[in-house]
This record gives sequence, C-alpha cells and structure tokens, in this order.
Amino acid sequence: MNKLSQHEVMNLLIQLSVMLIMGRLFAEAARKIKQPAVVGEILAGIILGPTILGMIQPEWFHGLFPAGSSSLVLDGFVQVAVVMLLFIAGLEVDLHIVLQQGRQAIYTSSLGLIIPFAFGFMFPYFFPAFFDSTDETRHLAYSLFMGTSMAITALPVIARILMDLNIFKSRMGMLVISSAMINDLIGWLIFSVVLGMIGKEQSMSIWNTVLLTVGFTAAMLTVGRGLINRGLPWVNRKLAWPGGLLSLSLALCFLAAAFTEYIGIHAIFGAFIVGVALGDSEHLSERAKEIVHQFINNIFAPLFFVSIGLKVNFIDNFDLTLTLAIIAIAFAGKIIGSGWGTRLGGFTWRESLAAAFGMNARGAMEIILGLVALENGLINEKVFVSLVIMALITSMSSGPLMKWMLKK
Repeated sequence: MNKLSQHEVMNLLIQLSVMLIMGRLFAEAARKIKQPAVVGEILAGIILGPTILGMIQPEWFHGLFPAGSSSLVLDGFVQVAVVMLLFIAGLEVDLHIVLQQGRQAIYTSSLGLIIPFAFGFMFPYFFPAFFDSTDETRHLAYSLFMGTSMAITALPVIARILMDLNIFKSRMGMLVISSAMINDLIGWLIFSVVLGMIGKEQSMSIWNTVLLTVGFTAAMLTVGRGLINRGLPWVNRKLAWPGGLLSLSLALCFLAAAFTEYIGIHAIFGAFIVGVALGDSEHLSERAKEIVHQFINNIFAPLFFVSIGLKVNFIDNFDLTLTLAIIAIAFAGKIIGSGWGTRLGGFTWRESLAAAFGMNARGAMEIILGLVALENGLINEKVFVSLVIMALITSMSSGPLMKWMLKK
C-alpha cells in the first residue's frame, strides 16, 4: 500500500502551517485597511507562489511546494475547502427573504442576471481570439462560462458590505441581498450545465446530467428542506451540541457533493444546494451558523485562497488589455442590469445605482468558478489571472462606491 514518506508528511504539515500563518497575517492587514479578508489571503498566496517567492528564491519555492505525493494531498485539502466554502455560501441564502421581496427582487435579480450574462457571453462569442478562446469544440461552453462569471455575485461579500453600512435590514438591503441570492442560485445552475458540457469523463449524457441537476435542486429545496427542518430538533435534543449538528451537517454536505460529482456536475454545486436547504431551517440557530462559519472561514477558506496564488505566475500571465476588458464588461453589465432592475422596482436612480454597486461585488465565487474552469482546461492562465483581478477589484470598490452614492 502506497503511503506518504516521513519527509512528505513533514513537508505537508509545514505547507499547511505556512499557508495558514501567511493567510491570517495578510487577512488581518487587509481588514486594517477595510478590505475583505480574501484580498489579503490571495496576496499571501501570490507572495508564496511562483510570482514572488518562485522568482526571487526558486529553490525555496520548490523546496516548500515540491511536486509529488504531498502536493497531491494538499490538492485534496484545497478541494475539501472549496466544497465547504460553497456550503457556507448556501447557508447565507434565506428563501423567506427572497419570497418576501417578491416583484422587486424579481426585477433586480432578473435584469442583474440577464444583462451581465449577455455581456459576458457576447464579447467572447464574437471575439474569440481576443479572449483566447481558440478551441472551437469548446467555444460555446467558454462563452457560457464567461457569461456566468459576469452574472454571478459574491453573497458573503455583499452581506458584509451591507452590515458595515448599517443597511442590511433596510428595504434596499433586503432587496440587494435577496436579488443576490436568486442570482447565485440560477448562476450556479447554469454553471453546472457548462461543467456538464466540458466534462472529460462523463458517465451519462448531458441531458441526463441537466435533468438530474434540476431534479436534485428541486428535491433538496422542497422535500429535502422539509426533512432537514423536521430532523434538526431531534439532532439538537439528542446529540451533543454543537458537535452533533456540525458533524451531521458536514456529512450531508459531502454526500450531496459526492452525488453531484457522480452525475457530472462539480461537487461544489451539491454542497451549495445543501447549504441553502439547511440554512433555511428555522431550527438552525444563528449561533450554530456562526460556529460553522468560524470553523470553515478561519481554517479551510485561507487554505483555498492562499492556494490560488500557488497555481499560476501572476506576472508572466498578466495581460493588461484582457484584464481591463473583463473589468469593463463586469462593471457595465452589473451596473446597467441591477440598476435598471432596481429602478423598475420603485427606487430612485441614486438608490438604484447604490444597489447596483452593491450587486457588483464578485469575490470568492468568481475565483472558485475560474479555478474549476482552469482545472478543466476551459480557460488558460491569462484569463484566470484576469478573472481573479476583476473579482478583487469589484469586491474592493463595491463598498466605497455604494457608500459614496448613498451619502450623496
């Protein structure tokens, strides 16, 4: 039986320690200047990766992150971290809030999804050479992916911005958060189909995959949600708290992730939908949610975001023209779509633009999308670097722009 050597075990433990320490230090530095922690964690990865350390001290970089078994195990840690991140993103989705907003949320979320998606789809579709989409067999999938990455939002980032501005519970705050929830649900569903189109080893046809994905989503958000809601009081009563709840909820997350991976969709989608179903239960207390959030956000999330910087060289793969084009498409699509939708919902133009700036935050979700697409060979390193920079800039600018618009 193959197993890690003593040196590989030691190397893996050192990798995890260095990534967690650097991730924490740079996350705290980012918070000091009122930026999301993810900005600091990705910067820590860029410093540890081939961009900085690999260029200044290549021997140190290859000594710390050598190819081999320990690298494979670290990859496994990162995959689990991504699944857990989507699980807590799902916990943020409150279906009751979405239903309460009704017509207004439909306007904002529909136009905030359709117009950015159209912008993101059309430009790569009609200008494939500019966007490095040279594989004709994957051209449609590539354009659909770019449309999805422009349309989807970063729910945790948006929630944090609204809380910092003290408008989370306001009429506009509820509208923005509910619209972002709808965007994420539909966006991940579209991305699931795209992944089905590009899967290298499909065990079933694309149509079966789509039908099973839609069926799984519908079943989890209706029957599954009801069963979870009925079972949680028993779990809270009979099992040690919070250990019982934590272990069973993560077990359910991993099972759903395994199922969606089996049907040809990435594991992250199953984790996200289970998070939505569990987070909607009235028996899941805010304290329990906070424990799950703290456990994942402070241990697994830094490992994932630091690992982003280890994947590619951000200097060698930086294309200024491509990056500016992707940032412009991202800003234009979201601001026009979400702003117009919010205006139709009865808000003033100034409030509509503020809501649009809030909806423009991308962050972790786009980075996860980009990484999955990179691993599946759908995009190259240049496009990936541009998407990461776009996600960081939209996340960093969203709060200040929203604050400036509301002050005026």
